Amino acid sequence: MWKPLKLASWIAVAGLAWSVGYLYNVRYGGELSWLRAMYERKVALASQIEAPHRLLITGGSGAHYTLNTKLMEQELGIPVFNMGLDGPIGLDVILPSVLSQVRRGDIVLLIPEYLLLLDEDGLGDRSGSFGMAIGQPGLGGIPPKQLALDAMMLGVPTLRGITKSSLEVMENGKMTGYYSDPVDERGDPTVTKERAGKWWQMTFQEPVSKHALQRIAKFRKEVEAKGATLVLSLPWVYANSSDEKTIRNVKKTAEELSKIAPLLYEKDSLNLKDDSSLFADTHYHLKPEARTIRAMELVQQLKPAIASQLTTPNSPTKVPQ
Repeated sequence: MWKPLKLASWIAVAGLAWSVGYLYNVRYGGELSWLRAMYERKVALASQIEAPHRLLITGGSGAHYTLNTKLMEQELGIPVFNMGLDGPIGLDVILPSVLSQVRRGDIVLLIPEYLLLLDEDGLGDRSGSFGMAIGQPGLGGIPPKQLALDAMMLGVPTLRGITKSSLEVMENGKMTGYYSDPVDERGDPTVTKERAGKWWQMTFQEPVSKHALQRIAKFRKEVEAKGATLVLSLPWVYANSSDEKTIRNVKKTAEELSKIAPLLYEKDSLNLKDDSSLFADTHYHLKPEARTIRAMELVQQLKPAIASQLTTPNSPTKVPQ
């Protein structure tokens, strides 16, 4: 066979195989596909909220799985929406993906888990693939070389993923993923996942990274340029609250973050929790009863921080149903 024709055949086959893998990873069944769908659902719901002030809460899954925003909305008197996503997306991609939803008058509450605060470059395992999945390749300033590699891997499903999805189709007639459960009208999860393994207490060997501080400081300027206000909070985390190095590093983290924007946390505990019964499947995700406690705590901490916004007369509010 003429060599160019033979090469074209191989390219066509490779392209077809990549396309099938892309459809699985990004659109139908892969873990990234559920994360993309959750993000797009949250964006659609948040955009429907018409009010002079909204409280948008963002971060990784340490924001997504930790709140009762309905209760917070009742207590604060303004719409509250949970834009929490997934830590492996990386701080550099999470922040601009949320910024596009921020409007004048909004209050943005960033609750970054330590995965994001300690990271040295702001990028995670899903940074490039998430940006491409939501139609914004390169979001977060991902280096071209990494972006090209991530693009190639979008068309390569993992054997583990394919096996899991195949078994689910045979047993249940559908595919699922970690983020496949629906969110409610305020962006909160509707399903609580349970931990299967044993608990252990986290410790932190370093304080917040220089990169995280610089990116969050930049985010404050970006938020304020839109006429909105940024507030920060330390996450609740199951950790060793008696470890001196952990305490020292969390205090340093709090000290540095508070120089950027108002920082909400319990001064006595530093939000380090030593009761594993509060937590669901990870060291950050809370059980429903703990989400209620966390929500009320945030309300009390938020009220003085956003007092000026809360006293501004509200026009009629429309919340998506």
